[in-house]
Amino acid sequence: MSTGSGADSAPAPTDPDTLSTRPDRKQSMFSSLKIRNYRLFATGQVVSNTGTWMQRIAQDWLVLSLTGSASAVGITIALQFLPMLLFGLYGGVLADRLPKRQLLLATQAAMGLTGLALAVLTLSGHVQVWHVYLTAFLLGLVTVVDNPARQSFVAEMVGPDQLRNAVSLNSANFQSARLVGPAVAGVLITAVGSGYAFLLNGLSFIAPIAGLLMMRASELHKVERAPRGKGQLREGLRYVAGRPELIWPIVLVGFIGTFGFNFPIWLSAFVDDVFHGDAGTYGLLNTLMAAGSLAGALLAARRGTSRLRLLVGAAVLFGVLEIVTAFAPAFWIFAVMMVPIGMFGLTVNVTANSSVQMATDPLMRGRVMSLFMMVFTGGTPLGAPLVGWVTDTYGARVGFAAGGAVAAVAAAGVGVMLARVGGLRLSVGWHRGHPQVRFVAREGLTTAA
Repeated sequence: MSTGSGADSAPAPTDPDTLSTRPDRKQSMFSSLKIRNYRLFATGQVVSNTGTWMQRIAQDWLVLSLTGSASAVGITIALQFLPMLLFGLYGGVLADRLPKRQLLLATQAAMGLTGLALAVLTLSGHVQVWHVYLTAFLLGLVTVVDNPARQSFVAEMVGPDQLRNAVSLNSANFQSARLVGPAVAGVLITAVGSGYAFLLNGLSFIAPIAGLLMMRASELHKVERAPRGKGQLREGLRYVAGRPELIWPIVLVGFIGTFGFNFPIWLSAFVDDVFHGDAGTYGLLNTLMAAGSLAGALLAARRGTSRLRLLVGAAVLFGVLEIVTAFAPAFWIFAVMMVPIGMFGLTVNVTANSSVQMATDPLMRGRVMSLFMMVFTGGTPLGAPLVGWVTDTYGARVGFAAGGAVAAVAAAGVGVMLARVGGLRLSVGWHRGHPQVRFVAREGLTTAA
């Protein structure tokens, strides 16, 4: 644990193939759940995450019902993530300065209130599309602080040895809720309307607040907080810019988050325009994608290290799968393809997240993770309206394929840059019937495959 300035601490390893100084080892899939504070955190999160997914589905379908436009869905998403783009780095500074547990109590309460406000508007029959836009923007403002605080608080609960496992289980937690939330939302929307989904989401935040209050502060791993001072935002940017093992994964997730993860736009357009389904069909597609994502998260929880070759390979395959799925001739083929897309998309997210956290000085973690989340989700205000326009103008198939093409090209480009940093060349091929991405030394020696 660092006791000095993050900018002056020893740099993390720069080997492009591995970001860990610890030996490779497999862990128990649920090892971090042995820690009481993390169990409380995970239990609260699975409840609120279920509510969050219910609200996401209900929000997208409500906007589509009010406007009939995929572009309007894109605008809603853009407004929700615009604050992250504008203020994300400042949220990281706050997360490094303030006690994260108390900060999370405030943010979780505020997020619950946004859900309750939207529920009141919808159930009273007064909801208009600008109300949804406004609540989405307010939720985004809270997320600016909540995201880096929640991401970096994991290290305080579990310590460095269990960090990778806990990051993976956080994603598994989120995706487990994604299996339940969309299905429940689809039933609620069809039976009684979107308002009750918003209401249940608002109430679901009672669980994480209770979990945070029940934690034992004495069992948290002490992390030195950054003192108040000038230039801390610039210090964080310089810290990341000087480390290839941080900057290139962040660049890659920025491209994929901006152009490859616009599923609310694409899936709502496919359901409405291509397959002529309803809210239940939309919920089914999200549930199938969540099943693949959950599988990817649980597999990631067993890995002892996070390797950049896995990140690059998964990102390439993620983009290719989106292109192929965009031209699926039948609904059942399209639906089945949601599973591998979810698996590889989640693998990209978890691998990048854990790699960046493990390569970062604890004193800088809030600022680095705020930059990570800023480019991953903050790029959505730029990408979502553009993707929505392409989808409205040229159709759902072209919009989906275009997003996949950008993701695949970005992954290939980042792979080339990482190879140059390590004096390697990128080799893409097949081994025993499976796709394989390798970094090969220019002298002819090959890294572990």
